Amino acid sequence: MGPEQVGDWVLDELPRLNQAILHDHAPPDLLVTELSEQVLDDLPDITRLTPEQAQQLVVHLGFVGASVARHYQEHTPGGVTHPERAFDPLVVGGDRLPFRGYFAALAEHTGTGHYERDSYSSLVRWNVGTIRVLLRGEPVAELPGIFDDGRIRSYTGTGGEERFFLLVKQGEAIELAVNCLLLPLTFADADLIGENARLAALRRLFIDFAAQPAEKTMAAEVFMDVFRQFAAHWTPGDIPPSGALDPEALKRDFLLGIDLPGYDQQARRLFPALLASERAEIAELMSGPTLPRRLLAEIGAGDSALSDLDDGDLRRLVAQHPALVDWYRLLAMHARVSGAHLMLSKKFLFKPQRQRDAAGIGDRLLVSNRAGTTGMTETYLDRLTRARQDHTLAPLRPVLIAGKPGSAPDPAIHSDQGTAVPVVAELTG
Repeated sequence: MGPEQVGDWVLDELPRLNQAILHDHAPPDLLVTELSEQVLDDLPDITRLTPEQAQQLVVHLGFVGASVARHYQEHTPGGVTHPERAFDPLVVGGDRLPFRGYFAALAEHTGTGHYERDSYSSLVRWNVGTIRVLLRGEPVAELPGIFDDGRIRSYTGTGGEERFFLLVKQGEAIELAVNCLLLPLTFADADLIGENARLAALRRLFIDFAAQPAEKTMAAEVFMDVFRQFAAHWTPGDIPPSGALDPEALKRDFLLGIDLPGYDQQARRLFPALLASERAEIAELMSGPTLPRRLLAEIGAGDSALSDLDDGDLRRLVAQHPALVDWYRLLAMHARVSGAHLMLSKKFLFKPQRQRDAAGIGDRLLVSNRAGTTGMTETYLDRLTRARQDHTLAPLRPVLIAGKPGSAPDPAIHSDQGTAVPVVAELTG
């Protein structure tokens, strides 16, 4: 079976089987049987694949592996403790290679440093078609996919899953556009007092998604009970796919700074599930000074000194260096984006789970709905959001918000909201 035929099976047959098993219309063993007879026996020799074909097959087999892992663990006593046993019956080709070994070799053949199981990169970025970001009608960033058929692979073939994958990739594409403007500022001779980017479009994307009725997004119970449960472990202690693995969001945190103890260790813990280029880029940003600290050093004002200045001194500093206004608004919008993401997490995950706990329903066995798939709790996400709000230029807040007691309103320096700009994240493939 060639990569194209595997793709057709994953697009059409896998969702049908998953739906049947989830609704108790078919035994979980049926998926293993169908895979063995229709897919695995005829998978291609990896050495004959191009890197792009290997990427496509990683996407498809990632959905296969996630499905097998979920159904095994849900229907096998003790399966959660030994998730790797789900794959024991799965062998590939005439040489009868173990499925996970074949997948690991396939991931290596992509040349990207992809993880040895499904990941954010394959499920979201490679899966969804190319997203192009337009700013005032001009292209500023492009996040490619590896398929040109205009379809989005999913576990159950539902519109909600497809819309969620699309939302996440659109968000990453906008983050990429922002980072494309910020990263050049890390160069030694960069002008830090020029114009910079805003994140209002990303926040609006999250808010608009949350405001839509369930039939146009995804119902919380579907997110919790169907979609998330496919992020089960393949082996004990591995890293399931998660929005926490969005590399552009991690880059932005280290570009703009986040004063949260242990955050760099948390990021490094995720490194195995990132692509090789992402690990290198994030590690480099982690080792250097943040852009706001470089800005304050350039104008001769250490961040500790800002908190020691009174309102009059802060106004004079802003008047002398007006670029501080743009940088403050950027950091404020960065925090507001974090708040919008937290709002989504609370609406679709944490609040419904608290309601279940109060009703005595409890949690899911496979993937807990009391934390993200990488283990980040609601409390930790609250701390992350507060840390982004308490950013390097936060001491300027009293003189940059109109109407703040003790400060004179200034129509040119008035908003902590950020200014919405016409940004479009356009699906082109």
